[in-house]
Amino acid sequence: MSTTAKSSIHTAASAAPGAASCRSGADPQSLPVDAARERILAALSPVADNQMLPLRAALGRVLAEEVLSPIDVPAHTNSAVDGYAVSAAELPAAGTTELRVVATARAGHPVERSIGPGECVQIMTGAPMPPGADTALMQEDVQRSGDIIVVNAGHRGGENVRRAGEDLAAGQPAVHAGQRLMPAQLGLLASLGRAEVRVRRRPRVAFFSTGDELRSVGQPLGPGEIYDSNRYSLHGMISRLDMDILDLGVVTDHPERLREALRTAAREADAIVTSGGVSVGEADYIKQILAELGEVDFWKIAMKPGRPFAFGRVDDAWFFGLPGNPVAVMVTFYQFVQPALERLAGRSPGAPPTLQAIAAEPLRKKPGRTEFVRAVLETDADGRRRVRPSGPQGSGILRSMSEADCFIVLGHDSGPVADGDVVEVQPFAGLV
Repeated sequence: MSTTAKSSIHTAASAAPGAASCRSGADPQSLPVDAARERILAALSPVADNQMLPLRAALGRVLAEEVLSPIDVPAHTNSAVDGYAVSAAELPAAGTTELRVVATARAGHPVERSIGPGECVQIMTGAPMPPGADTALMQEDVQRSGDIIVVNAGHRGGENVRRAGEDLAAGQPAVHAGQRLMPAQLGLLASLGRAEVRVRRRPRVAFFSTGDELRSVGQPLGPGEIYDSNRYSLHGMISRLDMDILDLGVVTDHPERLREALRTAAREADAIVTSGGVSVGEADYIKQILAELGEVDFWKIAMKPGRPFAFGRVDDAWFFGLPGNPVAVMVTFYQFVQPALERLAGRSPGAPPTLQAIAAEPLRKKPGRTEFVRAVLETDADGRRRVRPSGPQGSGILRSMSEADCFIVLGHDSGPVADGDVVEVQPFAGLV
């Protein structure tokens, strides 16, 4: 990186106003949530590498190239029902008509002979229509006695028939590049005879926590030390996105150890996610090391929890510096990092989906920032969705996060919420 770039990064970080805190009020210099998300997504492109995978191994992966159908689907005109294949010319306009059953067609066992005047073929669902037949009558719509069926008026020519190529014509796009391969797409590709597909490589994501006070699970705690919960939350959130993961553990607040961890992460991964040490004015050597290794901006986001945030590049890897408080880590990951990783994977991210519900209790709020309230979504006796906070909302209180199933999203310009007001809700189920 050039000296000019290093200088501009250092200047931007140093000139930012005082230390960002999740408890601070609205700050006109803070970046709105939507604007921050848009800036991040605008900077990223999907990973360029791809690979061939057997069809079953491609579940959840992103297709790297458009797949054209080599055949018509269905491959032949066939019956959509169990019944009788007839010619539309034999259908009565009024009254009834009698037809003789001359053969039976089953799926995989077509009838080759043509039907003549006054004839029909008993046919099973999926069986090819015999020559001369263009209509399939449901068996419960006719009366049969021996080899004779009686057909009433009121039928349409061509009913209950699936035409060759009706679902997909040969040469037509079947699955588009960038589409995530779910069970329906795998079934469609299998129906085309595809045994393997070309997919984008999974993004590689490295992550670690910073802080002298942190200990890994299983280690004894000394005075003032705490267990590192953030890596376990991050591991879970990243794993659910189907990424390749590199856990670099806990990195102490030591310049050389941090520098080595960032170099290792940048060498091995497409993206780096850290927790802790991103507040402006906090641990100045962290900002300096990031400026040496890449281009990283320190932002204050107009949100609660999760105000301090850092984004940029370290060598060739994208960098996401999250706050240290456990709930703030999860909120900023869901709102910013998850959409970014989806973009790297080649998927089409956007703002997480929301729905509306009735607030079950009043909520304090001042305009000027977006607030994410951990909450529980319920349905009342009248079938209406109601939502209530799941407990204390401090950014370090994981229990209320673990008991929640959604966020109440109080928008940037909104004020206090009264009991009974309609609020926007972001279900956790929509975040994965």
